[in-house]
Amino acid sequence: MMSRRTLLTAAGVTALGATLAACGAGSSSRSESKLRIVYQKTAAFFQLEDLMTKAKEEFEAANSDVTIELVPIEAEQDQYFTKLALMNGSDDTAPDVMYEDAFQIRTDAAAGYLLPIDEYVADWADWDQFMDSVKEAGKGEDDKLYGVSMGTDTRAIYFNKKIFAEVGLPEDWQPTSWEEILEAARTIKAKKPDVIPFNMYVAKAFGEGTSMQSFEMLLYGTDDTLYDTDTKKWITGSQGFKDSLEFLQTIYSEGLGPELDQALDVNIGSRVSTELLPEGKLAMAVDGSWLPGGWISGENAWPEWEETIGLAKMPTQNGQGDGFTSMSGGWTLAIGSKTKNAKAAFDFISIALNKENSLKYDTENSQIAVRKDVAEDDAYLSFNPSFEFFSSCVDFTHFRPSTPDYPQISGNIQIACEDVATQASTPEEAAKAYDEGLVQIVGDDMTQEA
Repeated sequence: MMSRRTLLTAAGVTALGATLAACGAGSSSRSESKLRIVYQKTAAFFQLEDLMTKAKEEFEAANSDVTIELVPIEAEQDQYFTKLALMNGSDDTAPDVMYEDAFQIRTDAAAGYLLPIDEYVADWADWDQFMDSVKEAGKGEDDKLYGVSMGTDTRAIYFNKKIFAEVGLPEDWQPTSWEEILEAARTIKAKKPDVIPFNMYVAKAFGEGTSMQSFEMLLYGTDDTLYDTDTKKWITGSQGFKDSLEFLQTIYSEGLGPELDQALDVNIGSRVSTELLPEGKLAMAVDGSWLPGGWISGENAWPEWEETIGLAKMPTQNGQGDGFTSMSGGWTLAIGSKTKNAKAAFDFISIALNKENSLKYDTENSQIAVRKDVAEDDAYLSFNPSFEFFSSCVDFTHFRPSTPDYPQISGNIQIACEDVATQASTPEEAAKAYDEGLVQIVGDDMTQEA
């Protein structure tokens, strides 16, 4: 399997060993009276820790016979996927409840890591509050439900209005093509050489952030796509694929992006949100709707963000189609298939994602609400001034192919992005290597020419 899950750095292995030990590796039994809750934790992502802590307190107050063990995995997204997969591979370390990216549901359900939860949501009064579209995000290839959505997101361009004003660019900037983004970046480079003009992720180490927040934000703004949902085949020979790689190559060959040692750092996502943007070292960044959640409160609070940051929609390549594009994803809470107390595990999820806790999480983490009662709540609508903008991007957003093959294919996208950024390959060479790898993964009969 060529998935990005297959490789761990030495540091990752050490951290995983500590995690497994904390989870009781070596024990031969699981208990109905103890639930292991596994989730991601990073320097820029404190809201999930707050949610899990609050849900633990509320669950244990209502269930004196069951104890909650919180197991945060301190890792960026790709490392989190790897460590979670390894934990799921052992009866001794598998979670009872896990923080699960919606795009991994089909893969992990097919691997036998997840438990179907249809019987539990059928008796859950709150289930009617969840929007129909996000209910689909939790389904596996067998059409059974495996995860409950916590919220969704969109992506756009963050830009520093003060830097723009200093170099003569408009503070209400809204590009209508990729070329206009490059023109703004070149202006900033020429007039403020100490500032990084533009960031799009290109590191293999940043995993899905590179595939989704960079490459697919570009590709879905061309006339091409990754996957034909009508024929259920993957696309090869795509001009849009090559054009997207060429855009990334231009950014890095012209010095319009971060230095490569920064760009290839596994922690680049946290650095963008907690350091480069707040400290005025980066003028523009394509990133997700969740960033303001870390600026409003917490250890990385940035009170000046509203007056400093502007928001622009990501344009399509030449302004074609809807004129703009975005990508959406979202995370779920799912039950591990090895749990000994599925009902208690679902009860924990129902508490963590009730209206009160969903409202707290969605506001503080800048999530687009998926519960109707939260989305309509004045406390949600007034909490964050970016909600209206990012919610408007839903009108032209796209979703990743939800097939079991996607994680492997995404890994090949990441290789292509890093190779063109480092000039190890031309866009044409990287696109050809991607096509060849795609055929190896899915088979020639599951691909079609663009």
